[in-house]
Amino acid sequence: MKMYCNKSLTALPLHKILVLLSFIISTACSDKHLPDFLKFKNQAAQEGVELIPVARVHDNYLYRQDLEGIIEPGISRADSASIMDRYVDSWIKKQLLINEAATKIDFDEAELERKALDYRYALMIYEFEKNHVNQKIDNDVSEEEIKTYYENNKANFELKQNIIKGIFAKVPQEAPRVGRLRSLFQDKLSSENREEIKSYCLSFASSYSMDDSVWYNFEEVIKNTPLISIPNKVQFLRENKFVETSDDLYVYLFKITDYKISDQMSPLEFVKDDITKIILNKRKVALTQKLKEEIYANAKKTKEFEIFNTQSVPQNVAEQHIPLTEEDQ
Repeated sequence: MKMYCNKSLTALPLHKILVLLSFIISTACSDKHLPDFLKFKNQAAQEGVELIPVARVHDNYLYRQDLEGIIEPGISRADSASIMDRYVDSWIKKQLLINEAATKIDFDEAELERKALDYRYALMIYEFEKNHVNQKIDNDVSEEEIKTYYENNKANFELKQNIIKGIFAKVPQEAPRVGRLRSLFQDKLSSENREEIKSYCLSFASSYSMDDSVWYNFEEVIKNTPLISIPNKVQFLRENKFVETSDDLYVYLFKITDYKISDQMSPLEFVKDDITKIILNKRKVALTQKLKEEIYANAKKTKEFEIFNTQSVPQNVAEQHIPLTEEDQ
């Protein structure tokens, strides 16, 4: 239910992933094999730029220039210092592990470099495909599309939880005229009653919801209330339309107008957002696949690639590093 509270979401930006990737590759590969974008330290040194060290593990240094982009704009000085300290500590621990691993295991440097480059190229392709999809995709999903998908895939929308429709109010124990609010919850939800309940909740309720046209997860509705300890929630839903309970601080009022129990079919309204995401994801996959096919077809048409005779190449050439003879070629 809408409880009128603020939510904050955070995610690791791609540029930070790239910074970490650069660090991993730089510790795994020799400098002569590194891609140009990873040679900034040597280039900076050659251009006379002063590299300011922040930490050292054996012969490896973490420079202040390496930390650019780690801190997001607008973060306080205290939070910035904390983030930087954690990053430096993580870098030190990672370097120590890398050094220990290098002394205990004989790594195949070529294989490490191949994997690092494969990951870099995968990121490049991902960004290219994402940019293409964002430019081409149609984000409008019609009600008819949603309904058709729902009808054709009902087996995939069996409920995994109990869901309800209704209204809810959480009121402090000391709030005035709780008896009147109780009566309004017990009466028919006429437009006049709705307005009075809403007016009361705006003035006195700690949280509330008046949207009884939407399906809600019953467990989410009763979370942090005494009702969470009900042993048989299915029986409870079948036997109760109005519920009042309380604890030391609050009175909780529920009016349940409809319900469905787990293992029943999900109502279309309850899974509408999920179906919309599924349809959009299918469009993204289709656009990506079409992009790959078009690039391949165009390159084939303009002869940008060739496929040579591979049948004469021994299968174990790569494993044994056997050079090809003139006959093999």
